[in-house]
Amino acid sequence: MRRALIAVIGALTLVGTTAGTSFQAGTRHAMQADADKLLRQGAPGVLAELSTGRGTTIKVRSGYGDVDRKTPVPWDARFRIGSFTKTYVSATVLQLVGERKLSLDDTVDHWLRGVVQGNGNDGKKITVRQLLQHTSGLTDYLAGYTWYFSQEGFEQHRFDTVTAEQAVATAMTFPPQFAPGTSWSYSNTNYQLAGLIIKAVTGHDWRTEVRNRIVKPLGLRHTYLPAANPDIPGPHAVGYERFSGPDATEDDPDYGPAIDATRQNPTWGGAAGEMISTGADSNTFLKALIGGRVLKPAQLAEMQRTVPVSPEFATNWPGARYGLGLMWVPNDCGGAWAHGGDIMGFKTRNGISADGKRSVIVSINTDSLQPDPGVSRPTVDIATDLINDALCGA
Repeated sequence: MRRALIAVIGALTLVGTTAGTSFQAGTRHAMQADADKLLRQGAPGVLAELSTGRGTTIKVRSGYGDVDRKTPVPWDARFRIGSFTKTYVSATVLQLVGERKLSLDDTVDHWLRGVVQGNGNDGKKITVRQLLQHTSGLTDYLAGYTWYFSQEGFEQHRFDTVTAEQAVATAMTFPPQFAPGTSWSYSNTNYQLAGLIIKAVTGHDWRTEVRNRIVKPLGLRHTYLPAANPDIPGPHAVGYERFSGPDATEDDPDYGPAIDATRQNPTWGGAAGEMISTGADSNTFLKALIGGRVLKPAQLAEMQRTVPVSPEFATNWPGARYGLGLMWVPNDCGGAWAHGGDIMGFKTRNGISADGKRSVIVSINTDSLQPDPGVSRPTVDIATDLINDALCGA
């Protein structure tokens, strides 16, 4: 049954321009095969969009956007981008740095006096750079919102509003993981604080600044900062979520059946993971960013100045290094800049070549994939092959 699904849906391929070269045809074929393979890993549906340096757009999709109706993911689907939001927020902070309205070496306490304190946390010792770089040592506030990661808890709280202030206060109930600047650990708390600093500097909510500085100037017509709005505007896939069972282990999450998690109040992600976008808009943003049209050269250089990630993080992206809201990932053609995102119901992955000419976005309508029986889980991030083939060619 699964093979039949791949054969039927996998043939639905779209090219934005005319046929093109054999190189483009080979790339398209490889991307389609990679998207089809993701179904065996438990993806309900997959949509991938590559923007090449030759003005060509290649789109492939596989599986279902709505499993019950057996309809594919819409070609122009909107989807929750999760932590890819961080790249927009970091770029906004760096624009303010370029305008000399703040410095990367400013302390958190300079802008948010008394907000980061208690249990060994000290905002006087943490810089803005360390927030954007995930070297602050602050514990992820989601450690205090464990109910979001059970089906009962998610269904009970999925429409709750969580403010950035509440998220940070929750993080302060935990001690830091390490002294600022001495190690690396991914923490959503860092970007909730970055959002608050944007407001402290400008007087405007981070959403307003991201919209006015990036979304509108780049013409990202289908990129949204939804705040508490639980809906995804426009065509979109159903976002499916599975929750771990009582016998979950590190190797086997013991998932229960998938539920429809499409509608939710994404303020719990806030500046760390709230936004909605499309493949086309996301590629436009990445190309503008790496192409130097979003940041001044000095600030783009700061964004691309990387440090090693933790061994746990590097399991999914071997050799990865993290900058300021952007990471460098080695691949078959040298490497790419990227920043993925996971949120209930959606997984976003991406990559853009170092020269900014080729950019690819992958959307999967679940972030809790359960492989088919007999299919092994990948040893690296699930979208690695698709992104590699898109950026490096077949």
